[in-house]
Amino acid sequence: MRNRSLGLTLFSGLAILVAACSTGGGTSPSAATAAPPASEPAASAASTEPSAGASAAHSDLKIGVVTDIGTLNDKNFNEYSFKGAQEGATAIGAAAPTSIVPTSASEYAPSIKSFVDQKFDVIVTVGFNLASATVQAAHDNPNTWFVGVDQSPICVTADGLPDATFACKGDAKTLLPKYISLQFQEDQAGYLAGIVAAGASKSGEIGAIGGSSICAPCVRYIQGYELGAKSVTSTIKVDTAYVTADFSPAAFQDQAGGKTYAENFLAKFPKIDVLFQVAGLTGNGVLDAACAANINGIGVDVDQFVSYTNADKCLLTSAEKHLQIAVSSALKGIADGTATPGDALYDAKNDGIGTSPGHDKAAAWAPDTQAKLDAALAAMKAGTLKTCPDNCGTAK
Repeated sequence: MRNRSLGLTLFSGLAILVAACSTGGGTSPSAATAAPPASEPAASAASTEPSAGASAAHSDLKIGVVTDIGTLNDKNFNEYSFKGAQEGATAIGAAAPTSIVPTSASEYAPSIKSFVDQKFDVIVTVGFNLASATVQAAHDNPNTWFVGVDQSPICVTADGLPDATFACKGDAKTLLPKYISLQFQEDQAGYLAGIVAAGASKSGEIGAIGGSSICAPCVRYIQGYELGAKSVTSTIKVDTAYVTADFSPAAFQDQAGGKTYAENFLAKFPKIDVLFQVAGLTGNGVLDAACAANINGIGVDVDQFVSYTNADKCLLTSAEKHLQIAVSSALKGIADGTATPGDALYDAKNDGIGTSPGHDKAAAWAPDTQAKLDAALAAMKAGTLKTCPDNCGTAK
């Protein structure tokens, strides 16, 4: 999940709860109100032209993508969500999607509206920072499909409007019949990362740092990580900590602070030789500290070997959300009439989560790690593996 600005309402607080695990480096929103930027053609990313052997599928759906602040090709949430839209459009035989990249939070709603005004059939919005604007647009435009990436759980008033109090008295599936929110099972991805960490550890002690103890997805990542590590070595020690117990900028937006926090954490637990970060931009600082200490790091959400190259020298793997698959699948469902509104879960069963390869640190993986990962994924797909404790999503 991309690093995003913190809102002042409770609804925005929930946005951070889900989106705060971001690893992106987008700039903070400016205070100025601006008109939505001009739409960017799909040619700014990979081509979506079907190959000569592709099926003759055809769809008239017009697909638009409103990303979060930053760039389209950010190697993170914006890019992989847009690639998912490209992939889905190609699969259904639709025209290549068009994108808008806002430069400030004030542009979220106008950017969405610009696609509505152009009579786009499907509008994909990227990240929980856009949740409130997406809910409002879905309420105002019940004949337009909206796909929200990482915007679960959908919380609305009894009238189907954005709920700043988070009372969630409305049934979003009924009140917003064409709004799909894509969510991910973070504990499964964390579990896989824990398997890699335990296999690589020489000291028998590993660690994890989350941005906020009240960020449920962050907690799930770390809870899964601990269970995964202990599935390999039952006696392994897993030290965990959270930068804050709130949604202040220190939790997810402070790279320098993250490095300092991790340095102090490692001083307290000097035997740690693998460190997992679940703290967005703050977490990039955690990886900086791990690399400086000559220990291994683990990234989050996307393959951070690609998205945060400063950590390449010490990155074992990353716990991934497969954004491209999720967005593409949602578009296919809309096109073939199987899509249903509400929260859509992406997990091991539909290839919605996973881990990155070891890249330059592949030699640090234990020889049997891949076999263990394959077995764990198979058990997750079968529904026989518990990857989160009974207090799943709640910090100790």
